[in-house]
Amino acid sequence: MNYHIAVIEDDPNIQNIISAFLKKEGYQVSVVESAEKGLSLWKTNPPDMWIVDIMLPGIDGYEFCRLVRNESDVPIIIVSAKDEEIDKILGLELGGDDYLTKPFSPRELIARVKRVFKRYRPDEVKQEITEQVVVDGLVINKSDRRVFWNGIEQDVTTKEFDMLILFAENVNRAFSREELLMKVWGEDYFGSDRAVDDLVKRIRKKFQELPLETVWGYGYRLRDKEES
Repeated sequence: MNYHIAVIEDDPNIQNIISAFLKKEGYQVSVVESAEKGLSLWKTNPPDMWIVDIMLPGIDGYEFCRLVRNESDVPIIIVSAKDEEIDKILGLELGGDDYLTKPFSPRELIARVKRVFKRYRPDEVKQEITEQVVVDGLVINKSDRRVFWNGIEQDVTTKEFDMLILFAENVNRAFSREELLMKVWGEDYFGSDRAVDDLVKRIRKKFQELPLETVWGYGYRLRDKEES
């Protein structure tokens, strides 16, 4: 499941950081700068999770949490510069599921998002993990055949998708051109293996910086950057 997360934050820099990291993980993201706009979003495109700042213009994050919790059990993660114990207790008592103090590591936020989703929807998260393949900035949703690169959805052809998922599920494994022809085009294909080179070229053009390497005299492999 491709979860929709709404972020209420009035600092543009923090908006951009949170949004970029969430999109990189394959989440759909909506960003608004006030609780009032968040309430409007709730009516038109309700999210699966809220990430809410406390110090907002107009209605503050505490009041927003109270309003949402009176009507819904959708998860809420509070992100705030208010770091006193009383602030955290109040945020949690008003319905927050977690409280993260600024400044924070974006990776810690992602870990907490996943933890909260796992607590609320353990079966769906388990299914999502099995249906989603992630390699660096490449996220492939197998169930609906959607592909994201650095948080942005990409249009791909059937053959491009089939080759990408093959490489992503077999990171660091080298495939010969003959293997790729059989697995992507099928055993009944009798064309030239030049089709493999052309498809790789198109994928590289769409997914620049994807470590899809040539294994000279043999074929191709998708390298894990962390292994280099």
